[in-house]
Amino acid sequence: MGKRDVTAPTAPFGPAAALDTASILEAYRRWAGIYDTVFGGVSSKGRLRAVDLANTLPGRDVLEVGVGTGLALPQYNHDKRITGIDLSLEMLRKARERTRRDGLAHVEALHEMDAEATSFADASFDIAVAMFVASVVPNPRRLLAEMRRLVRTGGNILLINHFAASKGPRWWLERAMAPASRALGWHPDFSMDAIFSAEDLAQIEVEPVPPVGIFTLVRLRV
Repeated sequence: MGKRDVTAPTAPFGPAAALDTASILEAYRRWAGIYDTVFGGVSSKGRLRAVDLANTLPGRDVLEVGVGTGLALPQYNHDKRITGIDLSLEMLRKARERTRRDGLAHVEALHEMDAEATSFADASFDIAVAMFVASVVPNPRRLLAEMRRLVRTGGNILLINHFAASKGPRWWLERAMAPASRALGWHPDFSMDAIFSAEDLAQIEVEPVPPVGIFTLVRLRV
């Protein structure tokens, strides 16, 4: 993974269209039954790369934020202890079914919980992983602050996400899709500035992942 070039141009701070909890829950209520089919394939390489990195990092206790239908759960090493949270009960039902069906004994708990305001104590985890979540939540910086609160000193925060292009045809496409954010349940025009402060941007390590680098894996050391 490499340090981000903080001198590179970025998209304007914050997405053009806001999301709220109600629109997120409604979107994922619609997506729950077909999520694995529609998004499982295109997101698989990014998801697997994030879990591979988590598996190599020190520490046993892992929090997966936005665990969804549990697509990543079977990929964690069994010496890790995984706690998953999600705001969508429909998605969590799929994750619980997967955990039971596949006998995933390393999954300790799956909770219906707001990622921006969890009920966990400070420093409860060694690693916090958020896959394709940062561009979904209403307040991305609140999400990051909560993840930082939950991770022990010396631990790691990992995010895999789509981040908006700073120019070119993809930038125009993302901006054109932005008004549909509520229906999609995520921000096509989501920039790194929307979640990371200038100080964070100088510290994070980034790695483009397939397909064609549309997703980025970010590591922030706590």
